Amino acid sequence: MNTSGPAAGGGLRLIPFRGLRYVPERVGSLAAVTSPPYDVVVRPDGLHHLESADPHNIVRLILPQGATAAARHHQAAETLKRWLAEGVLAPDPAPVLYVYEQRAGDALQRGVIGALALSPTSDGVVLPHEDVMADVVEDRADLMRTAAAHLEPLLLSYAGDGGPRGATAVIERVVQRLPLLATTTEDGVGHRLWAVTDPAEQAEIESDLSRHQALIADGHHRWATYLRLQQEQSAPGPWDFGLVLLVDTARYPLRVRAIHRLLHRLPVAHALRALDGRFRVRPVDGPLERALDVLVDATTTEGNAFLLAGDGHFHLIDLPDEQLLARTVPTDRPAAWRALDATVLHNTLLDDVWGIPDAPEHIAYIHDAAAAVEQAERHDATAVLMRPVREDVVRDLARQGVTMPRKSTSFGPKPATGLVLRSLGVG
Repeated sequence: MNTSGPAAGGGLRLIPFRGLRYVPERVGSLAAVTSPPYDVVVRPDGLHHLESADPHNIVRLILPQGATAAARHHQAAETLKRWLAEGVLAPDPAPVLYVYEQRAGDALQRGVIGALALSPTSDGVVLPHEDVMADVVEDRADLMRTAAAHLEPLLLSYAGDGGPRGATAVIERVVQRLPLLATTTEDGVGHRLWAVTDPAEQAEIESDLSRHQALIADGHHRWATYLRLQQEQSAPGPWDFGLVLLVDTARYPLRVRAIHRLLHRLPVAHALRALDGRFRVRPVDGPLERALDVLVDATTTEGNAFLLAGDGHFHLIDLPDEQLLARTVPTDRPAAWRALDATVLHNTLLDDVWGIPDAPEHIAYIHDAAAAVEQAERHDATAVLMRPVREDVVRDLARQGVTMPRKSTSFGPKPATGLVLRSLGVG
């Protein structure tokens, strides 16, 4: 995908906004109130851990608890209103853009957070690469609508020229200044945030980004939610923009990792019996790290490969029957799409071999392989561990306008949730 050239409908339009941020004196620590994105939190263990870290942890807004969806979303809205009234959260005094940095050892990522003008996919400004689930969009839409806020930024990538110009030049200058906040989360990642207050620097960033288009690296459901909520409005306003983090991957390349599946109602023994004659099945020695290495090494062979776990052992499945693939994988998409592991998983294994509906009561999507295996072993379920997709494959399919099966990729590092929010009622 040529993310360095201007899009057909114009380029990215990023504007300043008055961010909502935690008041450090009102919370235990900034690290204690942050969270991974809502869909990365492993429930219930991770949710309980975050809730107990600090009574004001952002997870109480992004994953509120209640008997019904309406009750959960109302609770989040009331919690946000109360925290604002109590001074736990407060808006910055003027609209700004934010420079955000994440550092873990030698790994460094920097980008710009702002309010991005929304545009339909057909305009070619912001390109998705994955399908979304309607029930998740519905849930996120009701939460955002009720809270009247964007609670966590999407991660978007664009390809600059790698030189010290435009937005990159501003970032390099800004990081030499005193940050608004600095904290290190429990995963050892350091986070720093700066405000870009100079109108000339804001204009420099906006002018540079207007020449680019972006790929949604993380946040397809939230982007679809932004578009849905915009369509509900009868007049222009704050719903025409969405909270995003834009990262120049020519300067700061992203990592691409897999998202694993947990099949709640399928014991491993049943899964393996159904594969007889359809896939090759081989035992793989542990521990998990070694088994994952074997799975990744299978990338060098032709065809698809998966690692099943949940019965205390690891099982590599590969070399699917060609006639089975021909019968189950749609032929109206490019060859690169038909060859994806996620395509074969959903169309061949889930739909045909195992007969499992793609619904929350049957499938959970888990980013951490160890957590997927642990939950599978605890509940007599099956964890399907996946291989990461190469970034060039993702970009090429996006350029063709072809979306991958949902939850095919996990780009990162992802921005921490809770460092800056956007209220739809604050300018």
